[in-house]
Amino acid sequence: MTDGPLLIPILGDQLTPDIAALRVADKDDSIVLMMEVADETVYVKHHKAKIAFILSAMRHHAERLRALGWTVDYVTLDAPDNSGSFTGEVARAIERHAPRAIHVTEAGEWRVRSMLESWETRFAIPVTIHEDDRFLCSHAEFDSWAAARKQMRMEFFYRDMRRKTGLLLTEAGEPEGGQWNYDADNRKPAPDRDLLMPHPIRFRPDGVTQAVLEMVADRFADHIGSLDHFHFAVTHEEALRQRKRFLDEALPRFGDYQDAMLTDEPFLWHSILSPYINAGLLDPRELCQEVEARYRAGKVPLNCAEGFIRQIIGWREYVRGVYWHEGPDYGKRNALKAQRDLPDFYWTGETDMHCLAQAIGQTIDHGYAHHIQRLMITGNFALIAGIDPHQVHVWYLEVYADAYEWVEMPNTIGMALFADGGLLGSKPYAAGGAYINRMSNYCGSCRYDVKKRVGDDACPFNALYWDFIARNERTLSRNPRMAMPYRNWQRMKPEDREATRAQAAKFLDHLA
Repeated sequence: MTDGPLLIPILGDQLTPDIAALRVADKDDSIVLMMEVADETVYVKHHKAKIAFILSAMRHHAERLRALGWTVDYVTLDAPDNSGSFTGEVARAIERHAPRAIHVTEAGEWRVRSMLESWETRFAIPVTIHEDDRFLCSHAEFDSWAAARKQMRMEFFYRDMRRKTGLLLTEAGEPEGGQWNYDADNRKPAPDRDLLMPHPIRFRPDGVTQAVLEMVADRFADHIGSLDHFHFAVTHEEALRQRKRFLDEALPRFGDYQDAMLTDEPFLWHSILSPYINAGLLDPRELCQEVEARYRAGKVPLNCAEGFIRQIIGWREYVRGVYWHEGPDYGKRNALKAQRDLPDFYWTGETDMHCLAQAIGQTIDHGYAHHIQRLMITGNFALIAGIDPHQVHVWYLEVYADAYEWVEMPNTIGMALFADGGLLGSKPYAAGGAYINRMSNYCGSCRYDVKKRVGDDACPFNALYWDFIARNERTLSRNPRMAMPYRNWQRMKPEDREATRAQAAKFLDHLA
């Protein structure tokens, strides 16, 4: 063993100055290695804005670490000798620095985890992989929780996380307001356009970001997405400003309208903080504590505070647990045997279905859509049209700035597509046009009639929904939560069922 420094690789979603591998290190005896590598930009064809956000945030984080006293060895994507892979760049860094050992914080994806685990053998240097304790629930804790249950339902996991953190509990340890979950109060339909509706801060690119944008535009011209609307925070300070904007202006109405959708309003009262949380620029626990503090100060209604906190300590932690608990083959599941190719309009937004044009169009422009647009518009369509789950998973991973496999895969495979057979969700989130019409104003601007099931102007969601019910009857009819749809299907006249399925078949035959 040499007496060289400690080498600490920092990955693109580890932009936290006190991340585990750094907390145990001595600044005077360590080299921080940050690497922009081609493999991570093209293993799927990420949205241009997603690549630009991560690379710019990494470059700014390197400057933050230097200001804190760390020595940072930074390899840019366009460096002449860049090997294009994490392993290749670690090998080159070993040649430069002759480290005595490597310390790294665990990766967020199975693919990268196996890479990190190979380094000790490959390089004959001691490698310590630290657990990522930015999450509330460790892998061992989640595995223990799951092993004690027949069904891994998020609601019960969420209650345990509330108890663990003490968030929104009374002094007696009971849920604030007497209920754990106020989701029933968070389903108000889209309001009339509000001139006072808040908007996220549009951060002006500085010189570092502008250089990244130019490189991405040149190097990734064939990737989906636009850079014209690039607005992301790329530093901790900017992310804190966006956090304050949300807490001050949007959170008080977030709960009421968190499921609502409006034409040409991509953000509504959502936080737009998930890219910064998932990359490490914001601390999710601190954010939840601030939300709770505002509720207790009378600034935020309970349904808004609880709904937001549930998304962070409930759903976010839960899907990460499912991802690691189920293993690397989870993404290959296809319980409903869906085989159809992803339609071309998922890449262009060019479709007469106004809801899909809106959700996909804003995704192309911003690398963002909120959870109901993902679940009940793009996800719902893919589910009822029988689109191959793996293709849908890759699309979601590519197009959203906050998408990392640990959070995206369970949401897609489990929640949106029911491809895991009900492990994550108790029923498929399938719906016809009536749901979209209730929660949005999309249908009023669509060429299709949301109230029609058959005919040239019938909303495609309606026939596709019933076709989904019919073709999956053997698999789904035994699900207690699907009893009502199957009763309604059987009540239809035979000729109506036949016409509905013919309508769906005709639409699907022309889907490209």
